[in-house]
Amino acid sequence: MLRFTFLFWILAFSVQGQTRPVQDIIRQLHNPKSTEVLVVAHRGDWRYAPKNSVLSLEHAIQMGVDIVEIDLKKTKDGVLILLHDATLNRTTTGHGKPSEYTWAELQQLTLKNEHGGPTRQKIMTFEDCMKRAKGRVMINIDKGYDYFKEAHQILEATGTMDHAIIKAGKSYETVKAENGELLGGKLAFMPIVNLAKPEAQSVIESYEKHLKPVAYELNFATDSVLLHSNYQSIRKSGSKLWLNSLWASLNGGHDDEKSIEENDPEAGWGWLIAHGATLIQTDRPQELLAYLRKKGLHP
Repeated sequence: MLRFTFLFWILAFSVQGQTRPVQDIIRQLHNPKSTEVLVVAHRGDWRYAPKNSVLSLEHAIQMGVDIVEIDLKKTKDGVLILLHDATLNRTTTGHGKPSEYTWAELQQLTLKNEHGGPTRQKIMTFEDCMKRAKGRVMINIDKGYDYFKEAHQILEATGTMDHAIIKAGKSYETVKAENGELLGGKLAFMPIVNLAKPEAQSVIESYEKHLKPVAYELNFATDSVLLHSNYQSIRKSGSKLWLNSLWASLNGGHDDEKSIEENDPEAGWGWLIAHGATLIQTDRPQELLAYLRKKGLHP
């Protein structure tokens, strides 16, 4: 019975989407003094609908999340689409690489659900995604750095430049050389740092000196990796701390399953917050929202 206690509490206290204007979310993101924890829905609400789909995006927005994470690929004729894998095989009714098909050809396919069954959901373009997100939610472009310039053009055309965060596990010097002319504007760039790597601290220091990103995404397989790093310098510099609760190797075991399956949210999400997280990317957005609202950390 104990393992169901937290889930029962979630059902009792969860409410239908307390959505808010995206400008409020953007202000919170850029406010270093805010203690509010922003919720990032990994691939939208993929437990309800196919990942990276219109329905997954819309359900996450209605739920009241702040940011939806997406992945980008490019078609044969240069259209940016939402797709996680390198091939179409696992998540759609097609086969092969998306770059082998035109957008018109891909429109004939449908997305699969998490169990591999077909649905009526279609592949979505990045442009359509941003039009749907406009004024409603922020978008985190995860697997999309390779299309930085093309994505930037679409954000500009749709008037959603300040709605997006693009990220990469690259040094400041590399990002500057590849896309330096696009840094420092309304489009937020976030470095991904694996704290286990020997160059992790120097990467952080370089970004702190030259760019001062709105946030850093930190990954660590064990508590000691985080605690022995100088991660507190990030908060002192005015940047936010983005931590992932997706699976144990990203957060020292303080993951969604610790919070839900083991019925110990204080050792899961609570631990991440206690160690400075003001953005949490999760596969359990509804439950995390309910937890944060109970704590007074989310509207």
